Amino acid sequence: MSFHARMDYSPAKFHKSERRLADVGEPFRFSPEHQATFDRLVTHYPAERRKSAILYALYLVQEQQGYVSRAAMRFVAEQIGCTPAEVEDVVTYYVMFFQKPVGTYALAVCRTLSCALAGAERVTEALSDHLGVPVGGTDASGTFTLLEFECLGACDRAPVVMVNNDHWHEHLTPDGVPKFIEDLRVKGLAALTGCHHKVE
Repeated sequence: MSFHARMDYSPAKFHKSERRLADVGEPFRFSPEHQATFDRLVTHYPAERRKSAILYALYLVQEQQGYVSRAAMRFVAEQIGCTPAEVEDVVTYYVMFFQKPVGTYALAVCRTLSCALAGAERVTEALSDHLGVPVGGTDASGTFTLLEFECLGACDRAPVVMVNNDHWHEHLTPDGVPKFIEDLRVKGLAALTGCHHKVE
């Protein structure tokens, strides 16, 4: 006698995974310039610590093609001497790596406490309404991708928007969104305020 429910082990009762692996896409290789840069940077690490250069390699990939494709992950794995899964772990952990094409300007609105208290959510809503895209979307022109990031470290200048992982705009307000977008269209990165934390 058993207190456990009787289990039906017939094949029809088992769950079949519907997981589909993403298409690898077009083959990827570094340009000669990026390959030379990688070859130089990887020498900063002992041979047995070569995996420490994964971040460098991924930044070079994104600089070259704008995002990190599955084919690029496999290429980086070959360059580093690790598995594609190990590279994918890094890409999916860090939000600064894009896994699909983004617009000319990737707008990352900080949503952590200081920016949230200063109205970051309303800034995101205004950007979404103005561009006609949800968070994670790219506008029809392919110019702007709207993202949300965790703390960008400029809490005293909230709300802060990071553009293309390297440029900053501080104190953006919902009312200032239309001008912000138009200035970016016309002036490019020169339209941004910059960040007082960034030391050249």
